[in-house]
Amino acid sequence: MNKRDYYEVLGLSKGASDAEIKKAYRSLAKKYHPDMNKEPGAEEKFKEINEAYEVLSDPQKKATYDQFGHAGMDGAGFGGFGQGGFSSAGFDDLNDIFGSFFGGGFGGGSRRASNGPRKGQDRYMQMRISFMDAIFGKTETIKVDLDEQCSDCSGTGAYSKSDIQTCSTCHGTGSVMQQQRTVFGVMQTQGPCPDCGGTGKKILRKCTKCNGKGYEHKRVEVEVKIPAGIQSGQQLRVSGKGERGTNGGPNGDLFIEIIVASHEKFVREGRNIYIDVPISNVDAALGCTIDVPTVYGEVELTIPAGTQTGTQFRIRGKGVKDLRNSEPGDQYVEISVEIPKKLSREERELYMKLRDLNRKEGKSVFEKFKDAFK
Repeated sequence: MNKRDYYEVLGLSKGASDAEIKKAYRSLAKKYHPDMNKEPGAEEKFKEINEAYEVLSDPQKKATYDQFGHAGMDGAGFGGFGQGGFSSAGFDDLNDIFGSFFGGGFGGGSRRASNGPRKGQDRYMQMRISFMDAIFGKTETIKVDLDEQCSDCSGTGAYSKSDIQTCSTCHGTGSVMQQQRTVFGVMQTQGPCPDCGGTGKKILRKCTKCNGKGYEHKRVEVEVKIPAGIQSGQQLRVSGKGERGTNGGPNGDLFIEIIVASHEKFVREGRNIYIDVPISNVDAALGCTIDVPTVYGEVELTIPAGTQTGTQFRIRGKGVKDLRNSEPGDQYVEISVEIPKKLSREERELYMKLRDLNRKEGKSVFEKFKDAFK
């Protein structure tokens, strides 16, 4: 509901062409990239720009957005209510709300046994990588603090199996029924067993290694494989490296958001790479052959005579590999014709001769321009 219009984010009006969308994105992405702009809010602005471009650059998503706006991007979700009424997620959310007031869900029961295994919470972090590492991929080793199951007691917290007994208060269920007087009358609720803390078990002798906790705190090295072609904002999942689970449940996962540093010369748009290449006005007029830098090395490119500033040339297959099928994009070379600011005496004489020659052959470019107003 609070999202800005995607066209507004890119500074465009609705119905903008693909070329206008790309041009606006290139300009704004370069301006607000976190490695280029250290002002507060620049990173959030960069994410907003990427999100808008991801939708408007995809013809199918753009058509949906143009018709339905942000609602068309949100799927069927309205807080858990789909076309068929309550969804399971919506019911679980309501159950949690009731449970926070009355100690249980609808009907006084809990959604799942309090002493059952539960997966730990997921964790999130950011990783900054270079432009080239995003192009070619790499394996990065990071250090993570996490709780792992105790190797001596296998997570039970007990010295031996015989030291684990079923709780006599809750009979191993981990929860007990209680009566509570409320403004609605006497209500029967279900809550964690006060004697075993909801585990359903009692430990007679604790494990000497973990002191009954069932886990060990460790600092471990984790190898993260960064695939070739990844983009800023995309996430990698490292299974089992999140917060520890409870009652024998598995750890959560670690999600790593990738932030790609900008490059001094190359600009990336999806699978394509763009670069501005300067040439002299003489080379532009006469034509030339130049060696253009690409991420894979230099490639020979022929510039035809009469090339103007802003002319683009495509070098096929020299872009970024697609994450899904490894098909590479292209590199686009935009020519910038440079006019010398200072001339030697010999250069000035040659330019003067060239101007005189042009005048003999007919009207100058400017004179032809003026004729259009007559």
